[in-house]
Amino acid sequence: MNRRTTALATALGAAALLLAGCTGTGGTTKAEDAKAPTDPATVSGTITVLTQRTDLVADGTMDRYAAAFNRTYPKVKVKFQALTNYESEVKIRMNTDNYGDVLLIPGVVKKSDYPKFFASLGTRAERSKKYRFTDFTTVDGKVYGQSPIGVMPGFVYNKRVWKQAGVGQWPTTPAEFLADLKAIKQKTGAIPYYTNFAAQWPLTSWTFVNGSVHCDTGATTKLADGNPWAQGADLRVGDTLLYDIVHQGLAEKDPTTTNWEASKGQLAQGKIATQWLGTWAIIQFQDAAKKAGVNPDDIGFMPFPTQVGGKFCAVVGPDYNQAVNIHSKHKEAARAWIDWFTDNSGYDKDNLAISPLKNAPLPVVLKPYEDAGVKLIELDDTDGAKVKLIDSESEVGINTPDYRQKLVDLARGVGSGSLDDFLTGLGTKWTEAEKRVGS
Repeated sequence: MNRRTTALATALGAAALLLAGCTGTGGTTKAEDAKAPTDPATVSGTITVLTQRTDLVADGTMDRYAAAFNRTYPKVKVKFQALTNYESEVKIRMNTDNYGDVLLIPGVVKKSDYPKFFASLGTRAERSKKYRFTDFTTVDGKVYGQSPIGVMPGFVYNKRVWKQAGVGQWPTTPAEFLADLKAIKQKTGAIPYYTNFAAQWPLTSWTFVNGSVHCDTGATTKLADGNPWAQGADLRVGDTLLYDIVHQGLAEKDPTTTNWEASKGQLAQGKIATQWLGTWAIIQFQDAAKKAGVNPDDIGFMPFPTQVGGKFCAVVGPDYNQAVNIHSKHKEAARAWIDWFTDNSGYDKDNLAISPLKNAPLPVVLKPYEDAGVKLIELDDTDGAKVKLIDSESEVGINTPDYRQKLVDLARGVGSGSLDDFLTGLGTKWTEAEKRVGS
């Protein structure tokens, strides 16, 4: 399961969303609000909550959340519909009025269309005092969705293996990172880095280095106004590191045979040393360690190997945002669910995730980040819609696996050309699309 199907989803959350517009007939031109209830005892109705967490519905976890919710809202009945192919299924349903009472905002919906499909949760000025990530769903000053967790990209790694290789500190440059992987290859039996090439979606996680390299909250704006693969640009730094890992023989021998589910246990057992994923993956790898009978505390998480002013930097972003269907007959109950699930369910803690509440502490698994003084930033998403449009127009696909699969193939000698030519080609496509899209 990728970030989208577990909690997540490429920072990375909003950055990972798809480009196509939702052009069905289910929307309305009338903006509406889903107001927060003042008295829980008076809120009633049956609401349907759409979710991508098929695992949590199947094992009864979501029903346990609903039971806890009912202790505060006893007159509201919550039903869950878990969708395996969430994006495609919800896109079809949004051609009608029947797309649940609460849903995760699909990436196919244009941000400017949010008021047509979702009821507002309040003003950005009000909600931003309490919650993170309000910019990502704000249209004309109103907020239309709220993510129950924050996620952050980084390397999930086996601390025991890295220590066995003689590495005791996080690398601070890509060159140091490559040297550490070489030490792992030479001194341990582990695969230094695992691409998860065959699963495809993990390769898109490399887009989420954007912002971390230069600790730049305006990194999304730079995607909209410049060449993402110019010398020194964040995506060029990230893609070059991925290329170098594979080209220098520091990844699995045959990327086409990788197995995502199996890789969790293999990393937990020390057969794999490192993967670039996100905070959402930590608990899955710890669970895999428990199943394998090894120490879950061996699972570590480290930032991208660059520093600004002697400090690492990491981008925090939303996962899927929950929203209220503008056609819901029980908007008050739907809003109650979103507020309770965000504030009181413990979903963030259960997933070792970052809370969307600004005053909440980081999860325990990120204490090393606090100890190291890692700076956490949120990207300005003002130009997020333009970036999606440029990406679509250019056909580069920064949030699809295709171009990075080609990058990996190039690095392992399947295909011709140089890395510089490859990245220059991407930059040319992108900047030409910028001109066509305009301001």
